[in-house]
Amino acid sequence: MKVILVNGSPIKNGCCERALEEIAAALKADGVDSLIYWLGDKPIADCKACGYCKVKGECVIKDGVQDFLALAKDADGFVFAGPVYYAGISGGLKSFLDRVFYSGGHILKGKLGAAVVSSRRAGSTSAFDDINKFFSINEMPIVTSSYWNEVHGYSREDVEKDEEGLFTMRVLAHNMAYLLKALELAKEKGITKTIEGKKSLTNFIR
Repeated sequence: MKVILVNGSPIKNGCCERALEEIAAALKADGVDSLIYWLGDKPIADCKACGYCKVKGECVIKDGVQDFLALAKDADGFVFAGPVYYAGISGGLKSFLDRVFYSGGHILKGKLGAAVVSSRRAGSTSAFDDINKFFSINEMPIVTSSYWNEVHGYSREDVEKDEEGLFTMRVLAHNMAYLLKALELAKEKGITKTIEGKKSLTNFIR
């Protein structure tokens, strides 16, 4: 079992990274491997809605989305962490998620997902909601914790002092590990989900 922990902050070793390190350590204690994937500090292009991915199976823009999706094929769960910018997630993380889910949503479909946000003070719950929406429209069970998955602080050192936030990260990791193991047992027993009928669009696309 493997979980990819995505650091969606342009700051590599900042608050988001510290939160993900806490998750990684707790996952390891539960026997689950993890990998921290940093988006980097270069601009991430928006989705062009060109339809290329529907024909060729990958995004036409070459800036790391394909690399992530290649890793995602072998992953069982995902944690996307991002900083709060004006009560929402950063533009870079939003563009990344738009293109990952539009061009490669089928790779993540059915796998576990969790959101983590980092803020100095407020705006965290709306940013948290921003990320969770991607899971909820892609049939991804959302992993929860004992509180909203957030840490507080302006710097990595501040997050170290956020004992409640770090505890929330550990609970999130243990819940992720528990659900991964439960799903593995379900597969061994032949338990699968059933979907009846075909999705019908209501926006009158012909």
